[in-house]
Amino acid sequence: MKKEKGITFTGRLRSDGITIYQKQGKTIIRSSSRRTSKGFTIKQFIQRQRMRHAIALWRELEYCYPMFTEAKSAYNGFVSLANRLPAVFVAKRDAMYHPSFLMPGIPVSDGTLPELKQRLGEVDGKAALIIDFSPLSLRKGQELRLFTAEQTMQNDAPKVAFEVRNVQKGELVAVDKMSSALIGEEFADDNKGWALVLVMGESCSSQSIVTRCKFYEQFTTEELMNEAAKTYGRVKKRPYLSPGR
Repeated sequence: MKKEKGITFTGRLRSDGITIYQKQGKTIIRSSSRRTSKGFTIKQFIQRQRMRHAIALWRELEYCYPMFTEAKSAYNGFVSLANRLPAVFVAKRDAMYHPSFLMPGIPVSDGTLPELKQRLGEVDGKAALIIDFSPLSLRKGQELRLFTAEQTMQNDAPKVAFEVRNVQKGELVAVDKMSSALIGEEFADDNKGWALVLVMGESCSSQSIVTRCKFYEQFTTEELMNEAAKTYGRVKKRPYLSPGR
């Protein structure tokens, strides 16, 4: 019988250990592919929480077929903008339920048509979404889409539910020569938010949610940030940063 001589080495020996095994009668020794995580900083943790929340919001919004025409895909366009929202913090055990929070500024569209400035208020004593846009300005081929966002609880997890519908020109009530409004009791609901988008063919205006909802604020504190970070177990204690950084 032929006797094998020596030991065959593959790869390089590294400080993180080696792997030894038999292959075709030879003893193989190679560097282990396992890596030991060095953890991440609070700053990185905050950014990861922003990304986690942006993805959770997109999971709900995508069914409304929002338009983000200035990016490679609607998903990329939304996430890029949503990553600028305030960071909200949840424990690792809760992240698996993909919680999402209604807050001002959630993007619902991004395009080249003029932005419609919007605010919540009252018209003749009635709750309204007031838009700096006259119905007379609506051109042939243009349409208006109203996105409604609502803070809900699903399986004990906070979720933002989105809906979208077309708005007819006659629904807009003139406030003055330069603005109009959608009027209704729904616009008094503090758990809802809205954005009216101007659409023409493949183009749209850039709009984001306006809302009075403040439920999300309790998830933005430095105390909750530190508590949530502990549940991940690999977050470095320094440098210390405020949630807004």
